Amino acid sequence: MGLASPVDLIAAQVDCERLAYPTGAQIFSSGQRAASIYGVRQGLVELIDEFGNRLCYRPGEVFSYQDIAWREGHYRNNAVARTPVELVKLGRLHFLNLLHNHPTMAVMLISQQHDRLREQRNSGNICY
Repeated sequence: MGLASPVDLIAAQVDCERLAYPTGAQIFSSGQRAASIYGVRQGLVELIDEFGNRLCYRPGEVFSYQDIAWREGHYRNNAVARTPVELVKLGRLHFLNLLHNHPTMAVMLISQQHDRLREQRNSGNICY
């Protein structure tokens, strides 16, 4: 049996919240205090930065961990449900504890980021 995905690891945590949003719903806004990470179970979530650049997250992907890892402590993007979505949400301290107990999760998140950068470079576009 293979390693659990980051979304599966988050979902297995006692303090994990399961959330559902309809298409077009705002998940969080730029400037809001970054207190949690999110994983996509179903649907598509789009992050939109201050310049209008867009990045879409698909099922199995984790987003906003960069915002809670950096010292600024605020979300840098708006997060919007582009389809009906099911998410898992985990608070910052619980996420850091999860990383401590499952250090391979950090490698999986780096791999996710690397794959996304490769997609962008190959397409010359925003990845969906």
